[in-house]
Amino acid sequence: MGEFDDDLIDDQPQVQLTHLTASGEAHMVDIGDKQPSVRLASAAGTVLLSTECVALLRDGSIPKGDALAVARIAGIMGAKKTPDIIPLCHPLPLSGVDVNLHVHDQGVEIRATVRTTYSTGVEMEALTAVSTAALALIDMVKAVDKHARITDVRVTAKSGGRSGDWREAEPSASAASGDVWDESDFVS
Repeated sequence: MGEFDDDLIDDQPQVQLTHLTASGEAHMVDIGDKQPSVRLASAAGTVLLSTECVALLRDGSIPKGDALAVARIAGIMGAKKTPDIIPLCHPLPLSGVDVNLHVHDQGVEIRATVRTTYSTGVEMEALTAVSTAALALIDMVKAVDKHARITDVRVTAKSGGRSGDWREAEPSASAASGDVWDESDFVS
């Protein structure tokens, strides 16, 4: 037995990975028989930055220009390009992509929500939106902050589809540290 076997719970049902065939080979899931429905997914992540970089973002004086606007547009583009960079994702008709950024004392919190009416979910599109926005933000600030770091990228909620609705149970890392804000604090 491996070193992590004590962490296994025997009474949990075995999860079948849909992207693997019975012989363990990766394949694209056939969604042809699934009914279209309204689907939504949200994701979040943080770019940790120096206090100098945070001050420049708050003042709007990043040397390369409007870093938050560039990151927001990059996040939207990332969601739309997800099947081009994630090999087993289906191309989806996205009906909406919202990317919001909030500057706080430790850096920038990024949240994205993606919507579609289709036969499969948009969790990967939401994650890609957050990740792409974070990468674009780092590109915009790298001359000022060479130690910028992306952290805590995760799905925070999903709705629609056969598996139903789900929402993150734990507060985000920034909320846990006492730096709490609401949706109106985010720039969209």
